[in-house]
Amino acid sequence: METINDILGYKNLKIYQNSDMFQFSLDSVLLPNFITINKNTKKILDIGTGNAIIPIILTTKTDAEITAIEIQKDVFELAKKSIKLNFLDSQIKVLHNDINQYYLECNSEEYDIITCNPPYFKVNETSKLNDSEYKIIARHEIKLDLERLMKISSKLLKNKGIIGIVHRPDRLIDIIMTMKKYNIEPKKIRFVYPKKTKEANILLIEGKKNGNPGLKILRPLYSHLDNGNYTLEIQKYFE
Repeated sequence: METINDILGYKNLKIYQNSDMFQFSLDSVLLPNFITINKNTKKILDIGTGNAIIPIILTTKTDAEITAIEIQKDVFELAKKSIKLNFLDSQIKVLHNDINQYYLECNSEEYDIITCNPPYFKVNETSKLNDSEYKIIARHEIKLDLERLMKISSKLLKNKGIIGIVHRPDRLIDIIMTMKKYNIEPKKIRFVYPKKTKEANILLIEGKKNGNPGLKILRPLYSHLDNGNYTLEIQKYFE
């Protein structure tokens, strides 16, 4: 079922959602608040944009030109409608394309920043795949895996450009090794915990193309209080 929802705390911003396809979660709010943006940021690429929640939030932080790419036609249509609904057509260009094809056609060193909320799960013979094709592609490394993501990013990022992704903590070693394989130096990491008494369940990591060694581990981010409400820090992201 397709609905229009407010983006909590972001004044006058709304989003199209469909429970059968894609609904954004806290992950997609954390990433645009984590990525390093400065006055020299001119071009951003969001890979696997879903309903364009990350680009829409990024417009509150930068005037940079944003390209959003989505492989699934129906999900792309959600993104297109969300962008139009917020009158952001002049800043966000959304493409219905496969990033594996797009990067072959795209110029090298095109973007200052790449963001991605990629599929989290490897696929093997024991994988339990959801019945919905939309959700299988969003959650499992069928159309895009870490190897391809970093290879693509290494080509498309400008020298010293950055990639920021949100992922699962148990994939940290895979992520770092794959980044370094493609000359992307991990520069900062933040672990997100559902509560102070729980293990981390979200990983935010940023890498710089041809960056100098030096990794910062940021202080922990706790998303919820014991009563289930968002912590003050998370609430500030929604202000």
